[in-house]
Amino acid sequence: MNSTGHVLVVEDEPKLATLLRDYLQASGYAATMLHDGNAVADWVRQHAPDVVLLDVLLPGKDGLTVCRELRAFSDVPIIMVTARVDEIDRLLGLELGADDYVCKPFSPREVVARVKALLRRVRGAVDATPAPLALDDERFEARFHGQLLSLTPVEYRLLRALSARPGHVLSRNQLMNALYLDHRVVSDRTVDSHVKNLRRKLSDAAPGQDPLCSIYGVGYKLDWHAPKV
Repeated sequence: MNSTGHVLVVEDEPKLATLLRDYLQASGYAATMLHDGNAVADWVRQHAPDVVLLDVLLPGKDGLTVCRELRAFSDVPIIMVTARVDEIDRLLGLELGADDYVCKPFSPREVVARVKALLRRVRGAVDATPAPLALDDERFEARFHGQLLSLTPVEYRLLRALSARPGHVLSRNQLMNALYLDHRVVSDRTVDSHVKNLRRKLSDAAPGQDPLCSIYGVGYKLDWHAPKV
């Protein structure tokens, strides 16, 4: 059977992980299992799965921490798995940016259905509105409408973080975590300064467009359809 997508199952209960893998494979998906939160970010960088099923309670790094790490560099769809209903707002809100959630206990068929629905939504959006941005992480190069942008490493990481969740607002704190890998302490004004420089370079590459939007009191987002103000 041809694979219709690659799903990474991050679950520390071996029996449950195996059950999910078997149901996904029976539905035509390739599936890989990881059992420790520490291994997830590097694996996603290397293999670029289509969906991540991410349990909240994991050894190493918990699922909330892993989700933050993934969102710093990837737009991979994430379905959080939790046994705590009171965590749902955090999972899907501004703080983390997960795409969907499943509560334990669950039916494996429900999980497969959620994966299918999420992939249909994501692939449909990509087909309908292709982003005018191309990123090359190895060279730290970005092209906007085909024009090469002259970006500093910090500006590139800023653009990478925003483009991973187009249309979604990222707080200044989220952006600070993505900009400086050594976790140095910087002020909100430092982030605003980098945003200003990045906005100018995007506008220079495509006059008449200003896709980098400020959300007062919250943060920033990329909106490919926003007109220049």
